[in-house]
Amino acid sequence: MDRSGGFSRRNFLTSLAVTAGSTLLPKDLLAAPPQDPVVNTMQKDGKATTREKVSWKLLPFPMKQVRLGDGSCKIAMEADRQYLHSLPPDRLLHTFRVNAGLSSSAQPLGGWEAPDCELRGHYAGGHYLSACALMYASSGDEDLKTNADVVVAELGKCQAALKSGYLSAFPIEFFDRLRERQRVWAPFYTVHKIMAGLLDMYVYTGNEQALDMVQKMAGWTAGYTGSLSYDHMQRVLGTEYGGMGEVLSNLYAITGKDYTLEVAQRFDKKAFFDPLAAHRDELKGLHVNTHIPQVIAAARYYELTGDKRYRDIAEYFWDEVVSERSYCTGGTSNGEGWNSDPGKLSTELGPNTTECCCAYNMMKLTRHLFGWNPDPRLMDYYERTLFNHRLGTINPEDGTMMYYQPLAAGYWKTFGKPFDSMWCCTGTGSEEYAKLTNTIYFHDDDSLYVNLYIDSRLDWPEKGLRFKQETRFPYEQGCTITISSKNPVQLAINLRVPYWAQGGSVKINGTALPAFSRPSSYLTLNRVWTTGDKIELSLPMGLHIHAMPDDETIQAAMYGPLVLAGRFEAVTKEMSYGDYEPKPGDQHKVPDISADPSKPTAWIEPDAKQALTFQAVGQSQPLTLVPLNQVIHERYAVYWKVDNKSA
Repeated sequence: MDRSGGFSRRNFLTSLAVTAGSTLLPKDLLAAPPQDPVVNTMQKDGKATTREKVSWKLLPFPMKQVRLGDGSCKIAMEADRQYLHSLPPDRLLHTFRVNAGLSSSAQPLGGWEAPDCELRGHYAGGHYLSACALMYASSGDEDLKTNADVVVAELGKCQAALKSGYLSAFPIEFFDRLRERQRVWAPFYTVHKIMAGLLDMYVYTGNEQALDMVQKMAGWTAGYTGSLSYDHMQRVLGTEYGGMGEVLSNLYAITGKDYTLEVAQRFDKKAFFDPLAAHRDELKGLHVNTHIPQVIAAARYYELTGDKRYRDIAEYFWDEVVSERSYCTGGTSNGEGWNSDPGKLSTELGPNTTECCCAYNMMKLTRHLFGWNPDPRLMDYYERTLFNHRLGTINPEDGTMMYYQPLAAGYWKTFGKPFDSMWCCTGTGSEEYAKLTNTIYFHDDDSLYVNLYIDSRLDWPEKGLRFKQETRFPYEQGCTITISSKNPVQLAINLRVPYWAQGGSVKINGTALPAFSRPSSYLTLNRVWTTGDKIELSLPMGLHIHAMPDDETIQAAMYGPLVLAGRFEAVTKEMSYGDYEPKPGDQHKVPDISADPSKPTAWIEPDAKQALTFQAVGQSQPLTLVPLNQVIHERYAVYWKVDNKSA
């Protein structure tokens, strides 16, 4: 969230009536349930139709065709599902009803959903609906769908009471303050979340009332923004507005109503887009998660119009953030901002490095780039961020989420309180862990791409195929894929060979193939497949170092895709819950590492008794290292100061 006017989201918990004009509702709805609007191939009048000017070269499978098996992703998903089930619809609806003048006796939620928080409604009417819709698609949870349908129906009553298409849990006067550039906390940010939640309910559950409601909101937005000059609107864009451009573009993809695409472009911030289009990194000083959603919107606008300028913006931005402004975990930001010049990260370590929303949105952007150009290096980044910044930032005990993932040594992880935090990262986390099936497999007409090694099952009914991927990855260094087929099928199966692979091998039906593929590539197996065919893939891992780009003596240790953390003493429950980050003054000093620069990983050796556990050798004190995503309630260290002396 934006520090508009010099304040951050955390300290903004404060105690134009616009005539929207026509809501411009469509006269007809699509005849069949839609697919993901990013893919957007639908059936209308018995024919496939799409509004994408730029088709993805590879497509993800609908999440209903992929199911998770046992493993860390399933644990995270189930924790998220447990959390979503714990949220009573009446409490979620309370502030919406109050704002609409409807009665409510429910106990209000706290934190960012409290009745005096200016961001109220972002989770309760937005992220929650998206998360339930995604969880329904990825798990078939009918009870969550029912709860979300109730929330949609009750929000519909609030929208009707408010009139004009406006829907929010805060007064419409907040938009007067926005127009006049008075202090207000990101009203369009919240409206975006609500619109996205409603659209997801239509896309993934078929709730047509939700589509009607989001179109009314789009009509209200058209009226509000249309009353402002271009320069005035650019000033309004100085206040964080989330992914308004993206959700309006996605609405166009569903309905074909041209005005929504025109309104989407009103949310292009010239001062941000122009330098990116010219390939200039002017990101220093910007609030990170204000701007990543704007680039996702640019990606959608490129896909729907073919305007290459928007692709240039998205690709250049991704390259700069990943190569110059990201840590070993794949995360980016420090204190919510980019505070340094490109590649200057060694001084950017603290208790509030790497906000979780940023990881969520960078992964989302990565999927767009991969759809345009299926480069395995994009999936290398996606895997790194998934395993190090997403897994391990949800508490498996109760599904609570983190805000920051501290990377300064000697701190610990902090989680929000279940009903009294409701942060932005609670929202993106609720969505993230509900859609862990959406990137494992992609395809084109003649090929399957296995991007991630996650225990799962894929059904491909159009080809009469089922794939069962069995793996304990990363405990197991590889996987086994078993194929079931109604009839023999010619198909290319492309297995990603990650950047970290120390060689590798593959067997088909027990017979080893004589060739393999290099790291950061796809190994293609093209043949006629029949029921019972089995692929056994081996991807050996090794230790390697990720050093700071501007100081090679500050290093993180990695094993395969996993960031390793030195694990220290446990912290109390009180320390683990409720705060955005650990208290800055409560950092424990950790030892420096003595290591031979010619053998950068020689100070680490595997523990013979415990998988994915390592011990330091030749150091001043015993140290145990484990994957960062396994550390939940302990202090830890990721980056170490290495003195480069021979041990």
